Amino acid sequence: MTAIAVTIAGSDSGGGAGIQADLKTFSALGVYGASVVTALTAQNTQGVAAIHAVPAGFVGQEIDAVFSDLAVDAVKIGMLGAPDVIAAVADGLDRWRQAKVVLDPVMVAASGDPLVPDDAVAAIRDRLVPAVMIVTPNLPEAARLLGEPVAADRAAMEAQAERLLALGPQAVLVKGGHAGGAESADFLLSASVRRWLSAPRIATDNTHGTGCTLSSAIAAGLARGRDLEAAVIAAKDYLTQALAAADGLSIGKGRGPVHHFHNWWKG
Repeated sequence: MTAIAVTIAGSDSGGGAGIQADLKTFSALGVYGASVVTALTAQNTQGVAAIHAVPAGFVGQEIDAVFSDLAVDAVKIGMLGAPDVIAAVADGLDRWRQAKVVLDPVMVAASGDPLVPDDAVAAIRDRLVPAVMIVTPNLPEAARLLGEPVAADRAAMEAQAERLLALGPQAVLVKGGHAGGAESADFLLSASVRRWLSAPRIATDNTHGTGCTLSSAIAAGLARGRDLEAAVIAAKDYLTQALAAADGLSIGKGRGPVHHFHNWWKG
């Protein structure tokens, strides 16, 4: 059987993040990718110029069209721009009984541009976080979901992961990419797993789409039958390699994308 994953997220017109990064990641990891577009962005490597939300009713139609036809193995959720869209996604996942769901609570672009309005944060926390297999916030996103300051050390990251887990997901991965230090350390927490995942911090400015890439790589692992811990470990390894190869690309005038196809593009 062909492994299939679906990304429910916003489109990045520059191709480095969002739906485009997710589909590239799925393809690189041997998974057929389908998509439900929740928002359009006028975006490039230098920033986000405009955001246009897809109507919630149409998002629901996209979900029904995809899930009624494809035997979906895993779902990745990214940028959701409005409470009614969040509700449509939550209702759709419940309607189609999706269990392997990865939620990347996208709120701010790598450029620093806000992507999600304040009134959507509570809807993500209340409707989606309790319904997913794993939620993968970075440090600012974890803080915003909890209404707390950004974690400043590993102890604070662990404490915030515990509070996020109490909201109802099966697992939490708090990503430490925004922290300093020689290593990029993420903390994975579930009822049965409590571990730090570290990798050398890659010196590159081409970091556009890192969060999208990691979460979609986790979904790809789940779609191919890995258990959650193994999927997270493999996804972090894939992202580390994509970052290490990122300077081999010359894309745009700002923060370029990671190299999703580093194993295939040579020279």
